[in-house]
Amino acid sequence: MKLRMLSSEDKLAEIKRLYYETTRRSIHADLTKALDLLKSLSTEEERERAAVYMDGLSQMRSEWARVGKRSPRKERSGKPRGSS
Repeated sequence: MKLRMLSSEDKLAEIKRLYYETTRRSIHADLTKALDLLKSLSTEEERERAAVYMDGLSQMRSEWARVGKRSPRKERSGKPRGSS
C-alpha cells in the first residue's frame, strides 16, 4: 500500500472530521490525533484555521470528564439517597 503525504487542507479536513465525529469514548484518542495533526501544520495561519475545532474538542473532553465525575451518592433529583 502506498502512503501519501497529507496536504494542509487534508490535515484541516481530518481535524474537522474528528471534531464532528468524536464521541465520549473516542475523545482522548481523537484529541491526541488532532493535536498531532495540528503540530504538523507548517504555518501559523493554518494552525489558526484549526484552532476553533481544537478548542471544541478540548471543551467536549472537559465537559464529558465533569459529567463522568458526578457524585454517586446523589440521585437525579439531587437528594441524597435514603432521605425523603
